[in-house]
This record gives sequence, structure tokens and C-alpha cells, in this order.
Amino acid sequence: MNDTRPAIETLLADLCGGAITGKDYVGYFLNEHGEELVFAQRRGEKTARLWHSDADWQLFRVGDHSIRVDGMMDGMITVDDLIINRAEATWLSSCLTASRYLRPGRA
Repeated sequence: MNDTRPAIETLLADLCGGAITGKDYVGYFLNEHGEELVFAQRRGEKTARLWHSDADWQLFRVGDHSIRVDGMMDGMITVDDLIINRAEATWLSSCLTASRYLRPGRA
């Protein structure tokens, strides 16, 4: 019997279809609707990668100032062209903060 489990990076890469390795900072989120989000930041890259199951696992590039709140639209929160809810924005902000040291010039 082999008790070796796949690394979380492999499982998340299989889930979202993205290129994620053990060299990435990774995050996973399951929202209250059962939608999944995957975050990956590679050392030396200026932006991280975000995938959302509700957006058919489309890749979104995110950085320190990517989360936008539109006060004109009842506080709608967006990242690029993706609308996210407050819990997702909080999680994404935490991922960006935790992985900041990996982005160039962001120690």
C-alpha cells in the first residue's frame, strides 16, 4: 500500500487546468455556492494567477491593486472582468498579501 498523497499543487492544477508547481504559493477557496477559486503566485512574476470555477476556469492575472470596489454599482467588487463577492475578495486579498514577498520589488 502506498500512502504517498499527491501534492496540493498537483491537485489544484488538475482542478483548474493551470500550470501550478511546488514553486508556487497556492491558495484554494470554496464559496457558499460551491464555486471554487484557485490562486497561484510564482516567485519573480509581477502578477499572480487566479482561476474561478464560475468563470469556466478562465485565467485572470491579479496583483496588489487588482481588487476594485465600484461604489456606483452598490459596492460591486471586481478583479479584471470577474465579479467576486466580499468573502472571495477577502480571501484573494489575503493570498496577495501572503505571497507579496515573491513578486519583484515587493519584499
